[in-house]
Amino acid sequence: MNDVTVVPPGSGDSVRMPGFGAVFKLAHPEMAIVEHPFDVGAITAPHLHTREDEHSIVLEGEIGFRSDNCEVVLGPGGYITKPRGQMHAMWNAGTTPGRIIEVITPGGFENYFRELAELLTDRARPDLHATPEFAEPEPGFHSCGLVLVGSGDDAAGQRVERW
Repeated sequence: MNDVTVVPPGSGDSVRMPGFGAVFKLAHPEMAIVEHPFDVGAITAPHLHTREDEHSIVLEGEIGFRSDNCEVVLGPGGYITKPRGQMHAMWNAGTTPGRIIEVITPGGFENYFRELAELLTDRARPDLHATPEFAEPEPGFHSCGLVLVGSGDDAAGQRVERW
């Protein structure tokens, strides 16, 4: 028999990063639920997931989402799905702090936020993705199928600009 998991309002372990946070609500191999507070002006780097789908529900504020060529700003109650393999980014598009719930399937990716927060605390670096560990990660660090998208070289060594 499976045990029932109850997470009361306001509970859950949390981590903070510059402009962004993660409150861990539920974590199972099948899925994870994480609450993300967004400071005004916060934006995630464009990225994609090779293993996970993400389903976001806006709780507070106005959160912008771009997933491939679809761009939308959603208010409280708005939902969006970002399928694995699809480039996406999120940002606080409003003038007040925002908050979303992220349902991640399958589970496991939520550990990335713990690792990133620890790395940024240890390094005291304000840029979420400008650490040497992102260029040459240690074994096990963000081995979760995350691909940051930006300028770079493709497999043939040709310079490419990615969204």
